[in-house]
Amino acid sequence: MSSTFADRWLGRVRLSAWVTLTAPLLAILFAGVITSIVLAITGNPVFDTLVTMVDYGSQPRSLALVVNNATTYYLSAIAVAIGFRMNLFNIGVDGQYRLAGLVAAAVGGAVTLPAPLMPIVIILVAMIVGAAWAGIAGVLKATRGVSEVISTIMLNTIATGIGAYLLLEVWGERQGNDIATKELPEAARIAGIGLIPGTPQMVYGLFFLAIAVGIAFHVLLNKMRFGFDLRATGQSESAAVASGVDVKRMIVYAMLISGATAGLIGMPQLLGESFTYNLNFQAGLGFTGIAIALLGRNNPIGIAFAALLWGFLDVSSTVLDLHKIAPEIVVIMQGLTVLSVVVTYELAHRYRVSAEQKRVSRELAGGASATPQKEGASA
Repeated sequence: MSSTFADRWLGRVRLSAWVTLTAPLLAILFAGVITSIVLAITGNPVFDTLVTMVDYGSQPRSLALVVNNATTYYLSAIAVAIGFRMNLFNIGVDGQYRLAGLVAAAVGGAVTLPAPLMPIVIILVAMIVGAAWAGIAGVLKATRGVSEVISTIMLNTIATGIGAYLLLEVWGERQGNDIATKELPEAARIAGIGLIPGTPQMVYGLFFLAIAVGIAFHVLLNKMRFGFDLRATGQSESAAVASGVDVKRMIVYAMLISGATAGLIGMPQLLGESFTYNLNFQAGLGFTGIAIALLGRNNPIGIAFAALLWGFLDVSSTVLDLHKIAPEIVVIMQGLTVLSVVVTYELAHRYRVSAEQKRVSRELAGGASATPQKEGASA
């Protein structure tokens, strides 16, 4: 009996693993086919374009840039995925990390501390600001039932306005044609890492912080009671309430953690490259994180591969201009990849449900046919 149960369990695991591995590969293949069709329609050589992108993207300097891009993308996607796991759509990650980066840069330029403490203080400030800004949406949803989608969109706009005022009127200093906060002292800077041989281009020192965040995300969700409550609330609020979970409190906690993680997004660039917050501080990472979280299925390992793929496409697109090919073709490829993955996983989910229903039907039919035989034998 136990052997039969084990065989069934292993069969379900194999089916789930096969579908999970095949779905993203099929989606990427489909996106590549459609992108090739677009290239052909626009009169661009399909094979040469793809080879050019791969050749450029695989150079040592390009690989270092890919890792740097993937670091910020990964942090952004993890911030989004925390909300997704609880069925919360935190669209406000963009405003949270930009406001957090601005305040952290201002504090870092105004405070004088020893080298080990300065980066820690700046990072903590960024996390606190990000958590506080996201917490507004969490409190509104928990106490007034306001949709986090609407509130975070509005908070994005408010954060942009507040950030512009603080940069232009309070903390900003004119530097040529740019306006920026006071430059961070040497004690606040985190040196890059020569992770990729063959190039002087350094990888962000906070690359390892992104890895630590991914590990913490996995442990929090899968090894702790809090993570179980969070996932249970996302799957069924009524079931969570029945098991004693305070759903309103979980909503606030989830948004606070998501916002704190969002506050880290700008830290690799601030502490490892720009050393100041200026008008050119990278925007839009929050929306990119949504796409990468979907692509990685809210799994820390899946998100890592998705972030590297996204970073590779971004870096390799820069060479297309030199070959008179519109770099927007990469945006098309990225959008198609995400859309394909979402559709493919939905189809895969339906396939798993259908296969499970058929399996249960066969077992019930087999049990029903076995019962009359036993009754005939006993008679």
